[in-house]
Amino acid sequence: MRTRVLTVVLAFAVLAVAGFAVPLLGVTASQRTQRLVAARTADLDRFASLAEQAAGNGDTGVLTAEVTRYSELYGEAVVVVDARRAPVVQTNGMRSADPAVSRLVDAALRNQRISPGGTLRPWSRDDELLARPVGTGTRVSGAVVLRASVRAAADDIALRWALVLAGAGLFAAACVLLARAATRWVVRPLHRLDHAVGTLAAGLPAEHARAGGPPELRQLATAFNRMADAVTTALEQQRRLVADTSHQLRNPLAALRLRIDSLQSRLPASAARTYGGVTAELERMEHLLDDLLALANAEHRAGELSVIDGREARCDATAVAAAQAQLWQPVAAQAGVHLDVAPGPSVIMSCTEGELAQVADILLDNAIKYAGSGAHVRTCCFTAGPDAVFEVRDDGPGLATAELGQAGTRFWRSERHRDVRGSGLGLAIAEQLVTGRGGRVECAATEPHGLRVRIVLPQGHSA
Repeated sequence: MRTRVLTVVLAFAVLAVAGFAVPLLGVTASQRTQRLVAARTADLDRFASLAEQAAGNGDTGVLTAEVTRYSELYGEAVVVVDARRAPVVQTNGMRSADPAVSRLVDAALRNQRISPGGTLRPWSRDDELLARPVGTGTRVSGAVVLRASVRAAADDIALRWALVLAGAGLFAAACVLLARAATRWVVRPLHRLDHAVGTLAAGLPAEHARAGGPPELRQLATAFNRMADAVTTALEQQRRLVADTSHQLRNPLAALRLRIDSLQSRLPASAARTYGGVTAELERMEHLLDDLLALANAEHRAGELSVIDGREARCDATAVAAAQAQLWQPVAAQAGVHLDVAPGPSVIMSCTEGELAQVADILLDNAIKYAGSGAHVRTCCFTAGPDAVFEVRDDGPGLATAELGQAGTRFWRSERHRDVRGSGLGLAIAEQLVTGRGGRVECAATEPHGLRVRIVLPQGHSA
């Protein structure tokens, strides 16, 4: 936002400076050009007057002396001719026979005054030719042509333009400083408020946004602080409820299991089925409680990662996959599932070893439970562009196409796996952990049958 506001303000400042400087540059050049033309026109009129006197008395000495002295002083060439185009005075190498001079002489003899028509610029370097007739009306007795140097005037214009541009630059710099100060005054409170909102959205203890900037922003910050206090109180109460509930439920469940186990030896054989059902439900409640707590912790961790820079976290996914597969080998063997790890180079993921191990446990547990006896489960790690991928693939019954989109839904379980122990929270927990690191969980069917679950995270950089 600050960049956009600053861009708009600076664009307005540049337009304002350009609207002031460009006309001023034009006026400066025009004024200096007019001064040059006026000065050289006065010189031409003086030479024309002297030439007219010389034509009247036949003495060209004064004219020749004045023209020669002028050319020596200013370095500018002058040509004076009579009514028959015969040269009277020629200085500094300019001759009346020169094509450009000849055209001006013809025009002057027709009683035309020739002056430069353009405006000088700092880069102007070509000399300008001016011509005046000698005499008035129909009594034209000659012509005067002057070749004026524009270098001094162009250098003067360049100096004045430099001063104007320097002033415009200083004004623009002042506008930049003022714009930065103004945008900082407006945007800084918004940045603090945005950070406080992110912290609150992540479920972390809310930070009070410091009031500052315009009155409207100070009022907004005050309102946010009141809201943040209310939301933080509600979240804290919710966390305390989860913690207290888990603590209060674990003890009764443990006591209940002890009492039920103590009854086993006193129950008749006819009650064995009922006893098995009770212990199974009790075990399911224990697992459900554990998964609920794991999900709550995963959500809290994902919230922390959304506002904390976790890019420094990295681990060797290949090593973690091999270690977790080794831990699950006895469980897979007991279930009649063949579990192996595809060999490959080290793949660095942007997460911690503990987080990836927890996700790997969830995927391996699901694959072993749902693939069924005789199935093959394989884990592998590889890179795909900027991402690192951890994959668990099985050739079990898998999921139907319509069921793949529901795999990460909380408490959802496929109808064909209702008899398998589980809470339906495993993939939801994994998804919370992975999305907190900026990754995603992908589920897809395999051919001819089976399920493939991928954890996709940005690649980490090796230490």
